Amino acid sequence: MNAEFERLTLPVDGDFTISRGSKTAVETAVVRVSDEAGQTGVGAAAPDPRYGETLDTVCAVLPALLDAVEAVDDPLALDAIERRLRDVVRDNPAARAAVSIAVHDVATRRLGVPLYRYLGLDAGRAPTTSYTVAIDDPGAMAEKAADAVDDGYSILKVKLGTGRDRERMEAVRGAAPDATIRVDANEAWRPGEAIAKSEWLADLGVEFVEQPVPAEDPAGLKRVHERGALPVAADESCVALPDVPAVAGRAAIVNLKLMKCGGVREAIRMVHAARAQGLEVMLGCMVESTASIAAACHLAPLVDYVDLDGALLLAEDAYEGPTYAGGSLAVPDRPGTGVRPIEGG
Repeated sequence: MNAEFERLTLPVDGDFTISRGSKTAVETAVVRVSDEAGQTGVGAAAPDPRYGETLDTVCAVLPALLDAVEAVDDPLALDAIERRLRDVVRDNPAARAAVSIAVHDVATRRLGVPLYRYLGLDAGRAPTTSYTVAIDDPGAMAEKAADAVDDGYSILKVKLGTGRDRERMEAVRGAAPDATIRVDANEAWRPGEAIAKSEWLADLGVEFVEQPVPAEDPAGLKRVHERGALPVAADESCVALPDVPAVAGRAAIVNLKLMKCGGVREAIRMVHAARAQGLEVMLGCMVESTASIAAACHLAPLVDYVDLDGALLLAEDAYEGPTYAGGSLAVPDRPGTGVRPIEGG
């Protein structure tokens, strides 16, 4: 097998703001893995400094990761490849995920089946994805919510974590009275604050609250889980497989992301581990290219909730694949993840 990568910067559609900061562009590394038959698989990394990664760190370790893929030299030896990737680089999960996605893509292209069929999944059982409303002035958030509903999205994920949370949330609810709304605080609240806010969030019909307190405060997360008025989803508190049993009893839902856990097969293991702990599962993403999100879309039938709108938040993408009309995920019925370059992109 031959493997290569390139850096790519993709513009975000406006500013994307959460409690930790804003971004206007996404830096990614696109990985391509080719076999001797001429099939090429594509993956991409969406590194997040919250988890200790940048595009520079990704690009620094990708040569070693791609050497490991070439050393195995069998795109169907997926377990062996992911083990080798972990042996070569223990951290840098987004870099490993990019390679894992590309290898799964080329393997299933070689077999002539979509990834979901290789995994034995029913693509029609994928949950509806939410659409994210980032932090902005209340009026702008209300307008974004109304536009999303007009476009057919029935589930909104609203970013909070500021001093005007209630004003923002009331504006969104007023603009989208019938939408299912989930709230993500991205670690911004203290436990007592989260419990108090969960009361009026529940009154506004919010379904659940994601990562209300810092991941470094597991006792606080448990307190919100036990005393809050809403179910709690763990995101930053649940990064890798060992975190799943650790958050059981501290949350009702875990949010899994390929960019956090490091690969397709590791994500599947985390889904099964969560089920064994009695946890519901959400499959999420960063703001990222279709080249990386597509693989997660194929895994969507395994989970209860989906937040895979990251490519929709870009002003332009270099790749196309799954579609999201009104939040309904549809993966292409072609071999691999279904990703292909956008002509002229």
